[in-house]
Amino acid sequence: MLVLFVLAFGLFAILNPRVFLNPINLQNMMVASPEVGILAIAMALAMLTGGIDLSLVAIANLSAITVSTMFTAIASSDPATAESLGGFIALIGVLVGALAGAVNGFLIATVGITPILATLATMQIFNGIAIVWTGGKTLYGAPAVLSSVGQATVGGIPILFLEFLVVAVLIGVLISRTPFGRRTQLQGANPTAAMYSGIRSTSVLYGTYVTTGLLGGIAGLVFLSRNPTASADYGTSYVLLVIVIAVLGGTNPTGGFATITGVVLATLVLQVVQSGFTAIRLSAYEYAIAQGVILIAVMVFDQVRVRRRPRRAPSSQTETIALAEIPRA
Repeated sequence: MLVLFVLAFGLFAILNPRVFLNPINLQNMMVASPEVGILAIAMALAMLTGGIDLSLVAIANLSAITVSTMFTAIASSDPATAESLGGFIALIGVLVGALAGAVNGFLIATVGITPILATLATMQIFNGIAIVWTGGKTLYGAPAVLSSVGQATVGGIPILFLEFLVVAVLIGVLISRTPFGRRTQLQGANPTAAMYSGIRSTSVLYGTYVTTGLLGGIAGLVFLSRNPTASADYGTSYVLLVIVIAVLGGTNPTGGFATITGVVLATLVLQVVQSGFTAIRLSAYEYAIAQGVILIAVMVFDQVRVRRRPRRAPSSQTETIALAEIPRA
């Protein structure tokens, strides 16, 4: 992914440096990547358990609609109070995401429904709630604190992009440095071994899908930070996109392995390609083709690398352990 990022950035910088390397364009790329990137991190976390979460975009939209509705309802009678409660309203939106994730966790961990079917159903339910709630219309209005965050920069770097990096670091630490992360990896790699190791799959799955819902709620706030509007159909193309990003980033779709650094780099690669295609005046349809080509190329490279890897003979330590397991007469 790092090589692809450097190659893509260098290619479009050569093809149209005046547009692509314009500071405004670079800032726009950093502003656009967080909402997709956070959802891709959530998708990678769900895939780590061997599952998937198709409801992430619906959760993000439901969170954004909740925040917009609460804010405009309060602001209609007391704008000052609405602004002062902006942080609390945003927190409610994130909690709505976590609650939606808990619903997914219940269906998957307790009821036992396959993740792809459970989250497909909840995606439809959350979308339906959002459409009924808004009447199919776009809602306008969000706390000024979100808009200010969406426009602010630190040293020329948008705060939204810095927030994306913070989320990535936190989830990366959660996966690689905590007992929960190790249990999650084992659950995805080998559920049977996890069960015999004393790992409660129910608690792991609940924790995973509540976290993905929480990230979906944060993505909803990012939606509002970029544009103070909320609707039920925003980002409908993001579902497949975040799956592509998660897999490109090195996440094993069958579970057991995910690298958040890879997901971040994959997000940036596709954002660079999208911006580069715009700079050289290619269409969104051609960008969709490029997504598929990149995904296939990475998968082919990965398969070639695996097949060329030499098979290693068992170590003496492995042989010793195996011999020790043989019952003696």
